[in-house]
Amino acid sequence: MIEKYLLGTYTRRISKGVYQLELDTDNQKLQNLKFVGSAIDPTYVAESNKKRIYAITKVKDDQENVTGGFVEWDGSSDDFPLKPIASIHDQETSPAYISVDEDKQLVFTANYHAGTVNSYKIAADGSISKADRIMDKGTLGFRKEQQDGPHPHYINLTPEGRIVAVDLGVDKVFIYDLEDSGKLVPVSELQMPDGYGPRHIYFDAKKKVAYLVGELSSNVAVVDYDADKGVLSLRDINSTIPDDWTEHNGAAAIRVSKDGRFVYVSNRGNNSLAVFSSDEKGNLSLIQRISTEGDFPRDFNLSDDESFIIALNQNSDNATLYTRDSESGKLTMIQKDFTVPEGVSILRKK
Repeated sequence: MIEKYLLGTYTRRISKGVYQLELDTDNQKLQNLKFVGSAIDPTYVAESNKKRIYAITKVKDDQENVTGGFVEWDGSSDDFPLKPIASIHDQETSPAYISVDEDKQLVFTANYHAGTVNSYKIAADGSISKADRIMDKGTLGFRKEQQDGPHPHYINLTPEGRIVAVDLGVDKVFIYDLEDSGKLVPVSELQMPDGYGPRHIYFDAKKKVAYLVGELSSNVAVVDYDADKGVLSLRDINSTIPDDWTEHNGAAAIRVSKDGRFVYVSNRGNNSLAVFSSDEKGNLSLIQRISTEGDFPRDFNLSDDESFIIALNQNSDNATLYTRDSESGKLTMIQKDFTVPEGVSILRKK
């Protein structure tokens, strides 16, 4: 079976934009890298059920002034490279994350450098209009990466349809109610310890918990979630790196197996995937740490049947393929030489 994945990248050296790779599950290999569409630093992408692809990007004018936003492509065609059907660039610089609400036909972005979370309405013809924009607020963390302001790094839907936004700069997680218009209505805030540096979050609705990655602290936290009230509360914090690791590391992406038994976190610096088992209450125990066979793994993803994991190494321009044991949760590397230029994110194509 062939599975296709969309790849977000930086375009600082050799990448030209968004790419697609194939996973051949029968032959257990990555193959057939294709160039999907041109954009400047399309680090994260999202795709709707209508196969509309939304890619973060930015544009420059004649004076090299930058404005950020995203571009929209019709992903129903494989006639690459795709041509934009719409775009919007109304932010100070390019966002850090993008996601889609199918029911309300909204797109959300978190803008790390501008300190804002944003919502946009998507019309039936694909045209885009701004719905809401909120500037994150809070006390800045003590680390140098936090000293220049709020830094929203992630925005997406919670299991019950609210919005969660994660801010690295002020060590907070924000929960919002979401109106059909795209307006964000504040519900609650979770204040993490000073310097935690929240980056990404994953909710397990059955266990009523969320797992929160701390980029700057190299941690993953277990957070209880009351979906009725929209309130998060910190339970426990676990390290993603060895106790004796003294060099730079930034925890990055998080994925959870469908059965909720295993949690995976990537480490940029230690260049590894940390594998945790999760008990029936969501408590974590480290069971493996395995090399990504490259440098700076920002993101990774599981295959449809979760027999494989694909990791992208940004600085070494390669993707690594693992088999995954569904009983133990542990990984075995089987391919490490597949070229992906400046890979940042990986999304299963619909």
